[in-house]
Amino acid sequence: MSAPGARAQPGRREVVVNGKRVKTVDIHAHCAVPEALALMNLKLQGPGLCPDLDMESAVDLRLMAMDAQGIDMEALSINPNWYKVERDLAEKIISIQNEKLAEACAKHPDRFVAFATVALQFPDLAAQQLEHGVKKYGLRGAAIGGNVAGVEISDPKFHPFWAKAEELGVLIFLHPQPDGAPDQLQQRLKGNGYLYNVIGNPLETTIALSHLIFEGTLDRFPPSSI
Repeated sequence: MSAPGARAQPGRREVVVNGKRVKTVDIHAHCAVPEALALMNLKLQGPGLCPDLDMESAVDLRLMAMDAQGIDMEALSINPNWYKVERDLAEKIISIQNEKLAEACAKHPDRFVAFATVALQFPDLAAQQLEHGVKKYGLRGAAIGGNVAGVEISDPKFHPFWAKAEELGVLIFLHPQPDGAPDQLQQRLKGNGYLYNVIGNPLETTIALSHLIFEGTLDRFPPSSI
């Protein structure tokens, strides 16, 4: 793998606004860690993916795509699929994922930052994992789902996690969970238009954020103004 900053620049698309080169950051950039998926008997899958591709080649392909699209940096996140596993397994999954995220960022600090993963079904553990990810690995916050196995993230049981996020002053990236609104409305979202994603996912996020507002979670743990 190329050393940080060693990649050739010719052909890299640049974004210009009013004649000035601007830095572009993709805050919604997914990734996955095969070793963590294996612990849950899951495999890497998705359109256009090559499961047998080694990690270094996969990163090189990602960087080439970023160059072509004019993306200077990506904020990496992993969609939560571990909210129903037991505590010991959740600890192993999160440990592997956060370490791998940190490794990717360390190898390409000019191209990647990342959000920590946390086992939010165990709020006390999630708080510890958030602090560990931020202080040890330099991760920029955490990526969480819009619900935790059907429980709203505004539920008081999650207050230890929100308290830690407030204490650290870090960003929490909220991503819709497929078992939320998209699944609950699946009959009405069938047909053309990819409504499962176009309507279902934004609705899932809207419901989660609305609960955080109207249940007073954001008042109790106000986001940092920095």
